[in-house]
Amino acid sequence: MKVHYHSVTLLLVTKPRPLRTDAARNAESLVLAAWRAFGESGSDIPLEEVAKRAGVGVATLYRRFPSKEDLLLAVLEWRYAEEIEPVLRLASADEDPWRAMVTALEAAFELAVKAHRVIRAARDPGALVHGLKTRYTNGIVALVRRAQDAGVVRDDLTDADIEVAVFMLFSTVRLVSVPSTVWRRGVGVLLDGLRPERATPLPPVGPD
Repeated sequence: MKVHYHSVTLLLVTKPRPLRTDAARNAESLVLAAWRAFGESGSDIPLEEVAKRAGVGVATLYRRFPSKEDLLLAVLEWRYAEEIEPVLRLASADEDPWRAMVTALEAAFELAVKAHRVIRAARDPGALVHGLKTRYTNGIVALVRRAQDAGVVRDDLTDADIEVAVFMLFSTVRLVSVPSTVWRRGVGVLLDGLRPERATPLPPVGPD
């Protein structure tokens, strides 16, 4: 698997200068090694083992990623850039609003299942994925709004409703390993709840 460094640099945008070629190569190796190591063994893998698998010293790891959370976030940023951002771009151009929305939802759940051990390795999984969740929510809300305008999604959903519905399903795959057949059934239930046919009125939105 080849790590595209432009994705890894999403975490490093605060760096004042571009990384040297060797530093970029080390960062790629560390991110890929971390993805594989945490994916195989979860939080039990020490960072020294990640550095060993990447073929660099521990000092190099900490120079590039000062904390374990920094490394985990770099891994998730990379996978998000590779697996979610292209899907959202294609979905926004899809002429079928319902298909666009479903495709974006399924891509996110597929990644959540594959990355669940990386997420669980963090001290605070919620804080780790907060930024990515916000970015994804903005994208999926736009797709749901387009589907509402086309009349294929119930029109009484608010942005908060969409965020809560997606969060509830993501919570099930963020904490435990879930077979694809299970989360796909959950997505099916969610999608049925979005359809306007025979939809029952939702409770009124409260002042909060």
